[in-house]
Amino acid sequence: MAWDDQQPQWGKKKRPATPEEFVASLLKKIKDTFDGHGGGGNGKDRTPGPDKGTPPNVWGSLVKIGSIIAIIFIIQVVYSSFYTIEPGERGVVTRFGKFIKLANPGLNFKIPLIDQAIKVDVENVRKQEFGFRTRIPGQKSIYEKRGYDHESLMLTGDKNVIDVQWIVQYKIQDPFNFVFKVRNVDQSVRDVSEMVIRQVVGNHDFDYVLSNREIVESSTARELQSVLESFQSGVKIVTVKLQDVNPPDAVKPAFNEVNEADQDMKRLVNEAEETYNRVIPRARGDAKKILEEAHGYAVERTNLAQGETSRFLAILKEYKKAREVTRKRMYLEAMAKILPKVTDIYVMDNRQGVLPLLNLSGKGLDVPKVLKGSKK
Repeated sequence: MAWDDQQPQWGKKKRPATPEEFVASLLKKIKDTFDGHGGGGNGKDRTPGPDKGTPPNVWGSLVKIGSIIAIIFIIQVVYSSFYTIEPGERGVVTRFGKFIKLANPGLNFKIPLIDQAIKVDVENVRKQEFGFRTRIPGQKSIYEKRGYDHESLMLTGDKNVIDVQWIVQYKIQDPFNFVFKVRNVDQSVRDVSEMVIRQVVGNHDFDYVLSNREIVESSTARELQSVLESFQSGVKIVTVKLQDVNPPDAVKPAFNEVNEADQDMKRLVNEAEETYNRVIPRARGDAKKILEEAHGYAVERTNLAQGETSRFLAILKEYKKAREVTRKRMYLEAMAKILPKVTDIYVMDNRQGVLPLLNLSGKGLDVPKVLKGSKK
């Protein structure tokens, strides 16, 4: 088949999808041309003669090859003039290496062979793992922890060794700084994360780090963001999460014993506080009750004494006005209170003692009437 009878590759309905396919097609055509498809023979003997046919048209073939190359070049230039920024990405456009603009998602145009568009993913969250690696992610992820002790072992403020495994999640906030300010942002985030968390852990003691994970996480994230901003890395820290915080394997048995003793101590303290809260308020209530009763008794006795004093003074005043009448009235009033409670009555005489044959047992006898009828 002659070269002139072949249909050009770009004229077919099914065109090559990439520039690489164009180049492959071009190389195939060149190979077919120089293998002798245009001139008879096997391509080894090209000397003109009456029995060897007409020599191939070399200049015509070169013109066709140049045309193919020019068309491929034009197609490549047009193809490279447009680029697409996917949702969640931003394009950093440079012209001769100098930044000129940020491209938004969608179809964009750039000057071919002069402008260059660098796509930066600003939507997806990137993750760095420290002290372990995720081997098989999923609902029940499988982690590998061996060989990463140099990342997780660190010294606390009270000079104890602690094993801290954590992750750092971050996003690209400023594509310009991400591309131009720091050479390797991911490695910078990793190095700064180790530096910051070691500083935070080193400023607190062992028990504080174990029992205050949230505080350690927030402090680390805040300090990490501050350092990365000073580097102009264009990174925003999403979260810092402590995956696991434990003592080293060599001291775990002793640490567990200490924890058990500490829990027993806390249990005894709680029981003592419960007893204290139950007994002490009751004792305080009883003491307050006794004080109130004593106060009430003192007020009662004082009021009673004051009343008796006032009564005595009133009687004394009347007594001074009429001594005999007042004395007799007081005597009779006293006897009226005392005699109803007396069961036996004895009348004494200075000369004979007890009067004989005097039936004064009080049974059926109205003592006040007898007294009123007696001269004495």
